[in-house]
Amino acid sequence: MNVFKFTLFFLTLCATKSWGWGFFAHRQINRFAVFTLPPAMSKLYKYHIQFITENAVNPDKRRYVVKGEASKHYIDIDHYKDSALWKMPRYWKEAVEVYSEDTLMQHGILPWHIYKMKHALTEAFREKDIYRILKLSADIGHYIADANVPLHTTENYNGQLTGQEGIHGLWETRLPELFSDNYDFWVGKAEYVENPQLRIWEAITNAHMEVDTVLWVEKKLSNNFPPAKKFSFERKGSSLKKVYSIAYARAYHTMLKGQVERQIRASIKMVGDFWFTCWLDAGQPNLDELIGLPLEEDRLKETFPKNKKLKVRTHED
Repeated sequence: MNVFKFTLFFLTLCATKSWGWGFFAHRQINRFAVFTLPPAMSKLYKYHIQFITENAVNPDKRRYVVKGEASKHYIDIDHYKDSALWKMPRYWKEAVEVYSEDTLMQHGILPWHIYKMKHALTEAFREKDIYRILKLSADIGHYIADANVPLHTTENYNGQLTGQEGIHGLWETRLPELFSDNYDFWVGKAEYVENPQLRIWEAITNAHMEVDTVLWVEKKLSNNFPPAKKFSFERKGSSLKKVYSIAYARAYHTMLKGQVERQIRASIKMVGDFWFTCWLDAGQPNLDELIGLPLEEDRLKETFPKNKKLKVRTHED
């Protein structure tokens, strides 16, 4: 095992032990994207790798307390009927003219929100605003990862339309938690994205093309798997929780033939590419000047409203 792969293995092992359950893949993706960056960027990102890793989950925390946040995590591309992948306006103003903002918000604005975030991060680099660089880097990593999840691109996001409730958490959380120790997270160096908006839609398209496989494979497995062995109970914290059994998860993972690993790798590469592109578009500011600056903890902390929890579509049932 070479030094780089050993480092990745060590980081994965540490992450698994310290993070526990939930949000696992998002944190991995942000962490490993740091290693795609060139030295002119990676010094700063490695210095703050813990922040960028841990705060990868902030957008999900906001989903239930910030109005409008939930719509930023998905797009129900199949709501717009046949050929929507190819006909859907790629730019926000054009999409609003065709479908109205209310319709778009109801069925998800993920690709357009990533594009908005891209411009915000570019501006943060241009202004050398360390607080916004860190927060926006962590956030855009989360949304890009969502864009590479097949079930974030369909109305049948949790299998609720096909009698497969719970498949979202199975695919996005359970499988990475159980099997990612054997994934190869080396995806090469970050590259400049010539047309970010089209690159976002390419990710959405590739993910959506996997939806049928995600659902069909699980349905086939469920129909042929001993019902009594499909679920088990595992202790999480101080309580027992019903989960898909390791045997069922392993069978599903095997039948998917590396699909989850491919999508995580695609996410890591895309996050690194977008960070790199934002920095280049900002004029390649000297980030070494920002390393070691005394930071105000209050400005780095994510704050959430203490209002009543919002009712939004489920995410990891």
